Amino acid sequence: MPNKQGEFIWYELMTPNIDAAKTFYEAVVGWKIGDASATPGMDYRMISAPDAMVGGVMPIDADMAAHGARPIWVGYIGVEDVDAMVDRSKAAGGAVHMGPVDIPGAGRLAMATDPQGALFYVMRGAVEDGTSSAFSAEAVGHCAWNELSTPDQRAAHAFYEGLFGWTNPESMPMGEMGDYRFLYVDALRIGATVERKDMPAAWLHYFTVASINAAVEAVKAGGGTILMGPHEVPGGGHIIIGTDPQGAQFALTGPL
Repeated sequence: MPNKQGEFIWYELMTPNIDAAKTFYEAVVGWKIGDASATPGMDYRMISAPDAMVGGVMPIDADMAAHGARPIWVGYIGVEDVDAMVDRSKAAGGAVHMGPVDIPGAGRLAMATDPQGALFYVMRGAVEDGTSSAFSAEAVGHCAWNELSTPDQRAAHAFYEGLFGWTNPESMPMGEMGDYRFLYVDALRIGATVERKDMPAAWLHYFTVASINAAVEAVKAGGGTILMGPHEVPGGGHIIIGTDPQGAQFALTGPL
């Protein structure tokens, strides 16, 4: 597993309308998303940035919806041993909702939530010498930032740092909102956490686009909603947060 344990290695959109999602995100982000699979019951579509595959789109069927599945982006965290990580997650107060299970040609994975309810996957890829670049701080079409909003920041850090060895060597004061606490895998900064006691726990993944202004227009034209932004962030970049036409929340970052 060339990626270090604890790095984000894949991103997945779960949606009830996979064709509509393809049209929307290709226009907004500039991705290429695969066409319908010829294999019955296997309509999982790959998301390609200009230089690499960065994720997939999974349809929410009626049975999944009946069991509570909703439109959402979910990140995959790379681990050495999925089964051991599942056991550790449960012991630390997390819940496991699927797996561990082997996906032929892809790897072994499990879907879990942290003690506050934020959803994520753990995965070990099937290709031992393969390296994922799905997370990249600057590459267009890749994820540049992973942000956890949680009602209990202290407990969330105890959980994730204990599981994946993440560290929080620096933080940024945000006034009444408390500290924006940065997350690292060794020297790699992968994102941050923010405490929001009045909101459900959730991960938000920021994908890089060539132009935030162009993305805003594409979101509006495609039937999505802008919830926040454009908003300038430290370093000179800009971000927006929105929802796609099916209700999945997404975030984008890039120059205006």
